[in-house]
Amino acid sequence: MEEIELKSLLQIIRKRWWAILLITIVAVAASAVYSFLIVKPIYQSNTSLYVGKNTESEAGIAYNDILLGDRLVNDYRELVKSRLISEIVINKLKLQNISASKMAEKLSVNSKKDTRLIEISATDEDPEVATAIADKVAEVFREKVTEIMQVENVQIIDKAEVPKSPIKPNKKMNLAIAGVLGLMIGFGLAFIIEYFDDTIKTPDDIQKYLDLPVVGTIPVFPDK
Repeated sequence: MEEIELKSLLQIIRKRWWAILLITIVAVAASAVYSFLIVKPIYQSNTSLYVGKNTESEAGIAYNDILLGDRLVNDYRELVKSRLISEIVINKLKLQNISASKMAEKLSVNSKKDTRLIEISATDEDPEVATAIADKVAEVFREKVTEIMQVENVQIIDKAEVPKSPIKPNKKMNLAIAGVLGLMIGFGLAFIIEYFDDTIKTPDDIQKYLDLPVVGTIPVFPDK
């Protein structure tokens, strides 16, 4: 029974292969147009900072700061994405076409596990602008976190570098996903068409749909 079902499936695929191939090609082509021509690439640049107590602080306090890393990072994240820092960065870089809220959307803050190092990331359609934003945000953050949160020791560890490739869209991933989806849709459509196709084409179809024995067949002769 399983061999018969498998044979039937292979017959359906063989009969509808052109439709499956066509749908897959259309899906990949649409993904290529979207990834290469429509969506604009987004670049990301990162800078890292050390945020902690000075060297004269007690070891116990420093250890507690590490334990409270997640809470501190949340504080730093809110400060980095605040309107205060966004407006200062916009004015210093003369990015008058960007609002403070849009600037905040471009920024993200993450922590290095079990350390007091934080990473500030900036995204933009222009890789040089993303780099400039990341560096300037780090500089402004260094000034304001000292004033607002009374942190004595803030050092910029790594300056931002101009990214060579965008972080999105992931063109290869998009093409691969489109190819898989195209195949799935193609196979599904082929099986659906075959399921609803109840026309009689072969002697086997007579036995399958009408449950009648085939006594004989009339061959088709080519016209002369």
